[in-house]
Amino acid sequence: MAALSEILDDLVSDVDGLFLFTPSHSHYERFAESDIPTVVIAPENTVEAETFVELPLQFQNVKDRIRFGVEGAMEQSIVEAGDDIACNVGIFGGDPDSVVRVRVEENMRSGIYDLFANSRADPGVIRDVFGVAIELGKKGQKGEPVGALFIVGDAGNVMNKSRPLSYNPFEKSHVYVGDPIVNVMLKEFSRLDGAFVISDSGKIVSAYRYLEPSAEGVDIPKGLGARHMAGGAITRDTNATAIVLSESDGLVRAFKGGKMILEIDPEDY
Repeated sequence: MAALSEILDDLVSDVDGLFLFTPSHSHYERFAESDIPTVVIAPENTVEAETFVELPLQFQNVKDRIRFGVEGAMEQSIVEAGDDIACNVGIFGGDPDSVVRVRVEENMRSGIYDLFANSRADPGVIRDVFGVAIELGKKGQKGEPVGALFIVGDAGNVMNKSRPLSYNPFEKSHVYVGDPIVNVMLKEFSRLDGAFVISDSGKIVSAYRYLEPSAEGVDIPKGLGARHMAGGAITRDTNATAIVLSESDGLVRAFKGGKMILEIDPEDY
């Protein structure tokens, strides 16, 4: 047991901060009076922590969850490059059950936090669109895989850089993503060609849009097709965020500023 204690001591010795991921009240209370600066990273600040980073997606991949938390703390100037952080995170459910030591590096600014916190669209809207894409990726259309492209934010510029492929069923409607009935409509229309255009506030502006920005200079991973290229290009030329569900591999990817920021597997959610 002595050797085990030494390993645990090494993990937490001389750390500059403690990150608690989605702790319960009782778990947080154990560390609230600690001498080490404590940061809560969770969907909501239910424990009323003094220092808090919002986690808009409950990333099932622990590496992504930690990376988002560290990046959010960097953006809020809670930590800086060179700091050593002990991350208390749950892998098997319930209260956090594991400890990971992380050295904060400047290159950890991947853009994931910025995708939600600093996008033109409301973070809740981006989260809701991710929810639709993830559910589509898991269930498809009538059991068959389906692809979809959602352009979120800066809708006016996006509309100016695209053209209709067919009649817009949302032209005179005032419906918003996040409403369960509207989400069903989005899933139904997703099997048809073109992109959905969604405003900063979540209003569905259009379906069936053909995006026309130039793809020159847009760098997307090899193997991804026209849907991803269009999503990347429109985010380079506007302040929009693109969320793409791939029909071929079933993964959901996000683009911002012409770059792929996030890739997730719907089966993990």
